[in-house]
Amino acid sequence: MANFVLVHAAWHGGWEWRKVAHILRAAGHEVFTPTLSGCGENWRHVSPGIGLDTHISDVLSLIEWEELPEVIIAGHSYSGAVITGVADRIPQVVKHRLYFDAFVIQDGQSVMELTPEWRASEILSLAESHGSGWLVPPHHPERWAEEPEHRAWISRRATSHPLKTLQDRISLTGACEKVPATFALSSKFEPSPFWQFYERYQGQP
Repeated sequence: MANFVLVHAAWHGGWEWRKVAHILRAAGHEVFTPTLSGCGENWRHVSPGIGLDTHISDVLSLIEWEELPEVIIAGHSYSGAVITGVADRIPQVVKHRLYFDAFVIQDGQSVMELTPEWRASEILSLAESHGSGWLVPPHHPERWAEEPEHRAWISRRATSHPLKTLQDRISLTGACEKVPATFALSSKFEPSPFWQFYERYQGQP
């Protein structure tokens, strides 16, 4: 059996993985679904200083305190950057990376620079008009799920996300490249910024 660490997308929390975690636990796996600093149920503690390194440290701390000898780590959307940072710091522990509709950033890159220009401009505008310049409110719930019931479930839980996490450039040693990875694309999610990664890795092991 395996240890899974599932990391949520921006505007979401560990709750995002509830159904997946239930399936994996039923199969006998250990599953951890951390909520990152300033997100989900931690929204009351959000601050302008929360950045990408904060969220990477959140996951590293979970793995350390749970004393997990090895993990399979999954990231959705924004948290593709988070799991890349984690795998780069502890490649001896992370046995596999799974990017589910997620950003696969390289050394010196940020999530925002890999986001389409129209979308990046929208995020910055929302932060300026509704988040004091540093907090991005949840928006476009119609893009989060096809089923109205599921969409409403997500909308009730979505929280504002710290902008700095999307703007911070990651610093990588290259160690994460030694950790096997899988990229999964949701082809029904449009417009999607994730086709660029599907095309980049298609045909690679």
